[in-house]
Amino acid sequence: MSEIKNAGRPASDENAEDDWAAAKAFFENLKTKTPRPPKPRNAVTIAVSSRTLFNMVEERKIYEEEGVEKYVAYQVEHENEPLEPGAAFPFVKALMNVNSRLRELYPDDEELFDIVLMTNNHAQVGVRLINSINHHELTVERFCMTGGKSPIGYLKAYMTNLYLSKNSEKVGEAIEEGIAAATMFSPSTETQLSDMQLRVAFDGDAVLFSDESEIIVKQGGLDVFFEHEKMFENKPLAQGPLKCFLEALGKLQRKFYTKNERLNCPIRTYLVTARSAASSGARVLKTLRSWGLEIDEALFLAGAPKGPLLQKIKPHIFFDDQMFHVQGAKELGTIAAHVPYGIGQKYHRGKLIEQQEKK
Repeated sequence: MSEIKNAGRPASDENAEDDWAAAKAFFENLKTKTPRPPKPRNAVTIAVSSRTLFNMVEERKIYEEEGVEKYVAYQVEHENEPLEPGAAFPFVKALMNVNSRLRELYPDDEELFDIVLMTNNHAQVGVRLINSINHHELTVERFCMTGGKSPIGYLKAYMTNLYLSKNSEKVGEAIEEGIAAATMFSPSTETQLSDMQLRVAFDGDAVLFSDESEIIVKQGGLDVFFEHEKMFENKPLAQGPLKCFLEALGKLQRKFYTKNERLNCPIRTYLVTARSAASSGARVLKTLRSWGLEIDEALFLAGAPKGPLLQKIKPHIFFDDQMFHVQGAKELGTIAAHVPYGIGQKYHRGKLIEQQEKK
């Protein structure tokens, strides 16, 4: 029995762990003017693909027409030429502005936005991406480059609160994994956005809320829907795929409210819904209240187009589950993102896609 009395970790392992702890402490105490990314468990992590952060239309064309080797060679050859901003660029810049304001109020706090570049690009392309990030003075320290494989499996490991991509299939996979995600689209015309305030606009059903009410509209029509919503006015709607992201925004907003900065808060949220206020609006507002969440502006359009109103709001991003709303928004200069969730994906402008295809 005496042979096993020292069983357990070898002394060498214990020494190695002590060395690691000492090295980590040394690194954390180093002084730098560059803001360090917060710990993932404290941060609101936004994962963006390279094609949403930057305009890579020409590069994508090379990839599709000439293959991956020519694509990588082109990127290496042009790695000192910074990429132009993409659809998510203004959103990311606005996130950075919020971080700056938070650091002024809470110098040592880690409840900040953490932007992660999540891409299936090869590492060889990384130099051009790094050069582009530095050229545009973006704070993006965490990269995930998967060399041609889908990055979806890494989203949970990075504790992602929101994933933005140009690839609708990857976005769908992320939503199935329970991660808030959307497919981004560039606006048809350029709009001047706020430099001082992050503005995020959400559709309601199948975005913040589940699609249960949309199912009733599609199956029973508006009258049945109105009766249902009045009957269940005091029953909160189930959460949708982006409820957790609104929750994360609300947590950061409250940090400003605590410092008496409500009127100067650099985050503003909008609910832009096709619902009518009198017939079906109360359940929506009561649901948000039951979640302990606030929305800064609630806009009930009663079926009217969303594009003209969004043109006035000028959000850095607008989320909707219906592609025709996304299309209408981006045609009028709004950066729009499609959330491929719920029964609405089977319909286009109120008609079943299957029936349209048969015709």
